[in-house]
Parts: sequence; C-alpha cells; structure tokens
Amino acid sequence: MAHPLYVAFIWHQHQPLYKSRSNSSAMGSQYRLPWVRLHGTKDYLDLVLLLERYPNLHQTVNLVPSLILQIEDYVAGTALDPYLTTTLTPVEQLSLEQKEFIADHFFDANHHTLIDPHPRYAELYGQHQDRGRSWCLEHWSLQDYSDLLAWHNLAWIDPLFWDDPEVEAWLQKGKDFTLSDRQRIIAKHREILSRIIPQHRKMQEAGQLEVTTTPYTHPILPLLADTDAGRVAVPQMALPQERFQYPDDMSRHLEKAWGMYKDRFGCPPRGLWPSEQSVSPAILPDVAKQGFQWLCSDEAVLGWTLKHFFNRDERGTVYEPQLLYRPYRLETSAGDLAIVFRDHRLSDLIGFTYSAMEPKRAATDLIGQLEAIARSLKSGSGTLDQPWLVTIALDGENCWEFYPQDGKPFLETLYQTLSDDPDIKLVTVSEFVEQFPPTETLPADQLHSGSWVDGSFTTWIGDPAKNRAWDLLTAARQTLANHPEATEENNPEAWEALYAAEGSDWFWWFGEGHSSNQDAMFDQLFREHLAALYQALNEPIPENVRRPVEIHTSRGDHPPQGFIHPVINGQGDEQDWDKAGRIEVGGARGTMHRSSPIQRLWYGVDHLNFYMRLDFQTGVQPGKEIPPELNVLWFYANKTMHNSPISLIDLPNEAPLNYQFHHHLGVNLLTQTVWLQEAGEHFTWHSRATRAQVGVGNCVEISVPWADLQVPPDSSLRIALVLSEGGRYREYLPENALVPISVP
Repeated sequence: MAHPLYVAFIWHQHQPLYKSRSNSSAMGSQYRLPWVRLHGTKDYLDLVLLLERYPNLHQTVNLVPSLILQIEDYVAGTALDPYLTTTLTPVEQLSLEQKEFIADHFFDANHHTLIDPHPRYAELYGQHQDRGRSWCLEHWSLQDYSDLLAWHNLAWIDPLFWDDPEVEAWLQKGKDFTLSDRQRIIAKHREILSRIIPQHRKMQEAGQLEVTTTPYTHPILPLLADTDAGRVAVPQMALPQERFQYPDDMSRHLEKAWGMYKDRFGCPPRGLWPSEQSVSPAILPDVAKQGFQWLCSDEAVLGWTLKHFFNRDERGTVYEPQLLYRPYRLETSAGDLAIVFRDHRLSDLIGFTYSAMEPKRAATDLIGQLEAIARSLKSGSGTLDQPWLVTIALDGENCWEFYPQDGKPFLETLYQTLSDDPDIKLVTVSEFVEQFPPTETLPADQLHSGSWVDGSFTTWIGDPAKNRAWDLLTAARQTLANHPEATEENNPEAWEALYAAEGSDWFWWFGEGHSSNQDAMFDQLFREHLAALYQALNEPIPENVRRPVEIHTSRGDHPPQGFIHPVINGQGDEQDWDKAGRIEVGGARGTMHRSSPIQRLWYGVDHLNFYMRLDFQTGVQPGKEIPPELNVLWFYANKTMHNSPISLIDLPNEAPLNYQFHHHLGVNLLTQTVWLQEAGEHFTWHSRATRAQVGVGNCVEISVPWADLQVPPDSSLRIALVLSEGGRYREYLPENALVPISVP
C-alpha cells in the first residue's frame, strides 16, 4: 500500500508567569510584563482561525496551563500590567516617570513588521531613534503620547482582524487618538483573548485540531526528579551545592495540568509536550500513570539515545531518515507510551529563517524540504510503502513577529499548497499513532536525559547563577517539606508559589546563554514566588531571597544568542543584531589591548547566510582612518581540502595570520564591491561566483550565503578578518583569535 508523507505540526504556546505575588490590589492581579495579553491578541487565536479555513489540514496545538490561567485573568478583567494601566491613563495625568516608561517601552516590538508599516507609529519611532529619548521627553505633545499609547496596542492586533469594522476604522484614523479610543482598543484585546480557549475546543471537537498540555507551570521534569540528571549529557557539570530531588513534584504538575485540561476541554488530554522537550527515564512512569498516551521530544534526544548523530546533506535532508521519521514505543511500569521526535532543522527554518524570505518562496522551500524527505524514504518501487511521520514542533508565538503580516501570507500559501497536494498529509499525532501504532521500541531506561538544546540541560543548570537559583529553590522546597501540615487543600498559596518558582523560564535567563532587557525582572519574579512561599508558611524570608541572584549588567563579549537575519544596509539596526555574538575590539577592551578604529565585531547566522558587522569608532571613515579593503577568511580545522595562505604584502608571520584558509571574501569598503575566492592546488586562489551583500554606512554589514561556501550543515569553522590597503597588510581582528561559527 502506498502512503502519503504524514506530517505533524505541533505549535507550542507558552509564556512565563508574569503575575506578581507581592503587588496585587482589590482592582486586580498585577502583571509585571504584558506579553500574555499582547501575544494573545496577535498569535494564539489567528493561528487556529487561519487553519480552520483549510479543513483537510489537521494540526496539534499545545497550550501550557500557566498560559491559560493568565489568559483567563485578562478575559475576566482582573489582570493589570504596567503597559495596560499606562495606556488607560488620561495623558493629562501622566507623570514624568510614566512618560519615561512610555518612551522606553512602547516601541517594544519588531520595528520592521509591527512599527514601520504604520506611518504615525513609524514617525514617533523615528523621532526616538534619530533624536533620542531626551528630545522626545522635551518635545512630545500630549497628543503624541496618546497616539503612541494607542499604536503600541493597535500594532499587536493580528492582521487577520484588520477587517473588523472597529479595527479598520482605527487603522484608517491613524492619529489623534483619544482616551476613549484607547479604552476601546483594550476592550478589543479582551474580546480576542476571550475567543482563544473556546476556538481551540471547538476545532478539537470537530476533529481538525488536537490540543495538548504541559506540566502545570512549565518545569523541567527531569531536574525536579533529580538535579543530578544534568550530568547525563555533561558528566563534569558543576551542580548546585544542594541536590534537588523531589520526584513527587512531577506527579503534582502532571495532575494539575490534567485537571485543568479536562475542565477547559471536556475530555482528558492525550498528548504531553514536556517542558523544553525535556525527558528522562525517571519521568516516564509518572507520565504514563497520569494517563497520557504520547509525548514529544527533539531529534538530539533520539540521537543520544540511539548513539547516532543525524548528519544531513547540503540541502539539509537527513541521512538515515527511517530512524527519525517514526514514532517509538516506550515501555514503562505504568504502561506504554508513544514518543515522537521533531525534525530540529525544519522546525528552526519556520521559527528563525523563513521570516527573512519572501512568503511564497519560503512556503515553497518548506514543501521542497518535505518532498526531499519523501524521496529519501521511498522504496525501490518509487512509493512510500510504510507510513512515515515527519514531526515539526516549535514555538507558536514568538516567530511570527518577524514575518510580514504576522506570517499570514506565508501560512496561507503553505496551507493552500498542502491542501492541494495528495502526497503530503497533515495529521495530529494522536491520529497517526492510533492508526499506525509504533513498531519500534526504545528501552525506557535507555532514553537519554536531555532537552531540545543540544540534548542537555545546560540552559537551566550548571552555570553559577543558575546553580544559585537552584539552591534558593531547594531551600524553599525543604522548608515546605518541613511543614507537613501545609497541604494543597489548606495552604494553596504556598504550593502555588512553589509551582511558579519551579518553572523553567527563570533558569533560562539566569547566567550565560540567554539575555534580554528584562533579565532583572525575571530575577525579581522568581524571588517573589519564593518569598510568597515563605510568607504562606509564616516563615521569615531569607536574606538571600531578597537579593538579586546575579548582577544584571550590560553584556560584553558573548556568543550568539539565537538566529539573526539583519537587513544589510550599513545602518546596524540594534533589533536586527540583538541576538548576534559580539566581540569588543579597539579601545572598548581597555588599555591592555591595541587601539583600533573598529570598536566591536558582531556575528551570527541563520539557515541561509552568515552575517558579520563591524562598528566604527565615532567619526572614523573607510579609506581614511580605516583601510579600504576588508578580507574575510574562512579556516576549516580538521578538514581535508585545498588551503592557501593569505596573499598580502607585509603579512606578519604569526598565528592566526600564517594559517592557511579555504575561502576568501574581499570587500572594497569605498565602492562596496565584493569578490569571492576559493583555495586550489599549489596554494593558489580561484574566483567563485558570490551573492554576498555588503552595506557601508555608520558600520559595515556583510551577509554571505552558505550556498556560496558549499558548507554542509552542522559544520564548524572559524573566521579571520584582515584590513589591507593596496594589497598591503594593515591589521587583523579579533585580536589573537578567530571568530567561531557553527553552520546550522
């Protein structure tokens, strides 16, 4: 029997618990940040409404319980966040502090997609960027503030709702918004939020959607069972001083998620999205005992389990696809579970790369990726003789901010093409595993303990700051254990505070690895939950809970924090490069480092390109203070290939300048022309075609397609930058180092 290629999309909808436990009033719960309300207005309802237009396409959506609780607070009108209360304040009553807050935070959005398309919003943003915060505070009128308050909230209303008569009228109005307008915009937010849960339930009951859940507040279950699980993937990991080992908390989170789900959806859940796709043998009996039938994780976890690394060809298609594109059976003491593993690369393409492409081209590329997978799985007869399942699972909210019109053109093109394609069939995970039960078994005790991040838990434990946070949590948990009289029935405040503190999000932001302009707020929220636990037990709050877990200062040198796709125009847009790696060069590094007209170097990648940016010292110009020729050289360690030395006069005989390189991109900073060379036999260089882009303005920005370099995915390479003039060496950077790059 010939089968289509089955594809399971799983969209994960989650926000941290922003509700403060120390700042509520009779008017409502105080939320520190607005992202549940804003993403709820822009991302949760439209995703399923758009899908509903294509009834043959079935998908899975995961709704985290803590997200549902926060949505319900906003719908009930009991949730107040600083952005909301400021929006509803008459502009005549705004204090200087509130005006400063507006200037600092009411452009919190991707300006390419949410600000620039709206002329009035873009005008105010341009004033803030070009003239600065102080100028705005001095010159903005009360009407400017009113318009900015309105537009921040309008811009987060999804384009799918722009044909709503009220929304359409506001968009056409454009400016001169009143307090009444702002009140009605917020009422529209609540109206959209109120439809989210009912729409998901309706589509699940119709059979087009499967809704899954996550442990109650999104904790890393394997680490609740035992923080020593961190050493499975990283044997030498530095662990917290005190071992956290409360496996009963796993069952509590699962039971609370199960109960919430049944109450909202009228039936028990079948699938579980373990927080951060984190699994281990220790969690499986509790998952099965609670009644879940399947769970999902990442290909890295499967690879560790099978002791197999999923290599890919130059297109990105997995070798040995039969290992990845199938569900597996896990036998536990409480019954069998099915587990699926997502294709990490396909998920990342949607999450981080397709937003930078024209929507139709991006949708076509994804279809082509799926067709390539199907070809790799076909038998000698040229058909799919077995039912194979490709799982694409990713964050369902944050990526759309970077897409034109919040992803609507991309998804419409993708869904229409898939609806017309008989060879690709979209299914829910439950549909597939019920029709085609797993035939391959993974011994439960051999399942790797890890997450989607490199198959390890290093994102949540092992760093000194993360470990300090675990020690605070362990002490609080032990205090609760010392009060056996405090049950969930008679002291729910203590237990709810514990569950909130056990959430994964706080540990994500502590220490190295991830950073945002809200790190201090996440630190504060984590400690507020711990303080509330002590207060509920009538215990004194320890002094170390009152102090920040870490000092939150601006970042110096750091590796990339995620994928980027900047506009290459020489302007150095700060949002475009926010997640890039950074290396301080010239005087920024202090007196022990050589002076350079280049201040810092930024670098990053997506699945299409490598990106680099050089910031100038104030006032310097290429061709004057900066040599006019930039040479970018790629060094491939431990690779068998032709390599050649740098062909510049007066080149010092010192590392890394005396290394041999395989690719050389030349850039004329005056004419903004580029050329690419590849090393050949006998230390020669040969010209190659390139689609590299360069922009020179207040900085230098460069993008180089991976296709130009013909480097396979998962490769590691390093880069040197050399400045020259008339073919003569002038200087290189970064000092005494190469820039490390990993090809996605």
